[in-house]
Amino acid sequence: MRIGIDARFYGSIGKGLGRYTQKLIENLEKIDTQNDYFVFLRKENFAEYQPANNNFQKVLADYRWYTFAEQISMPELLKEYKLDLVHFPHFNVPIFYRKDFVVTIHDLILIHFPTLRGTTLNPVMYWLKFAAYKLAIGSAIRRAKKIIAVSDFTRQDILNHYRVDPQKIVRTYEACDDFCNISDSDEPAIMRKYGLPVDNCGIIKPYLLYVGNPYPHKNLERLIRSFKQLQAADKDLFLALVGKDDYFYQRLQCLVKAEAVKNVIFLGYVPDRDLDIIYKKAKLYVFPSLYEGFGIPPLEAMAKGVPVASSDHPCMMEVLEDSACYFDARNVEKIAQAISQLLGDEKLQQELIEKGYKQIQKYSWKKMALETLEIYNGLFDAKQK
Repeated sequence: MRIGIDARFYGSIGKGLGRYTQKLIENLEKIDTQNDYFVFLRKENFAEYQPANNNFQKVLADYRWYTFAEQISMPELLKEYKLDLVHFPHFNVPIFYRKDFVVTIHDLILIHFPTLRGTTLNPVMYWLKFAAYKLAIGSAIRRAKKIIAVSDFTRQDILNHYRVDPQKIVRTYEACDDFCNISDSDEPAIMRKYGLPVDNCGIIKPYLLYVGNPYPHKNLERLIRSFKQLQAADKDLFLALVGKDDYFYQRLQCLVKAEAVKNVIFLGYVPDRDLDIIYKKAKLYVFPSLYEGFGIPPLEAMAKGVPVASSDHPCMMEVLEDSACYFDARNVEKIAQAISQLLGDEKLQQELIEKGYKQIQKYSWKKMALETLEIYNGLFDAKQK
């Protein structure tokens, strides 16, 4: 079978989508020696991917996401390779591509949070773009041979919003990464590099950690305001926010300044090697998101032995089960109360750490790739009958 994978999101440029795409390809390379794969990349990430399996070939498809070039030129390029199946790891499937494909739907955030606070566009352009997104999502869901949902929550969310055969949607969980380990002697230097709290003796002061993007549904404004309440009672406590500096993080920096919230540190982008230590030395990991399709960062924190406090969003309760302390993420006081309770209860912290280690064992990128390959093969076999 000739399989195409739209890997234009591959790697760091694609954030969460990029990691999913990268891990899918890396693990398919390890388990599939039968099918031929054509991995479509942009100039930005073309050199980042180096095939590790002779059955995998990379192809330049330098078309930006959500553009006319994607809609017009991408289908023509895909047709050149006479593919039996294409996997689009995001909903931006070209409307004019009419051959067999699988699409992964990570979430329906755009449906649930159609807000001008989530964009830098003017209102007219935003609503035009929003209408195009809705058209693209609906078209991809209707035309896909199979839809991969990354959680049961996302699967049900799709069924709630679209008329689709439930048998068409298959759930394949994502997983978390194991970063490289660094010696203890490097820890203070890495902390100081990012402005994290270390005294003259190399003792690291306690800090809460958030890793991820700062889009409005991530709810970081309420996290910052809850931290202000906590900080009033514990002036040695810090809040560390990790994520690439952008318009939304800059807006949060303005909020911190306007409301005079002390001890909030914006670390910017942190490579995995350093992030390993920043995770491990955190007192707690806090995930206040109002909506998720899966939620990888809390699992990454658990893999590093860090207790997690999370919003009680249904998806997070599905993925984390009883390994986290939950709170109502729409209530600043309740966020602060949950964090304060967890900070003051070392026994509970240890219980969550132990449960976290067990919880992450339920998720595997290899298992995700095996389940995805089963979908590919099942569609091909059905077509041959």
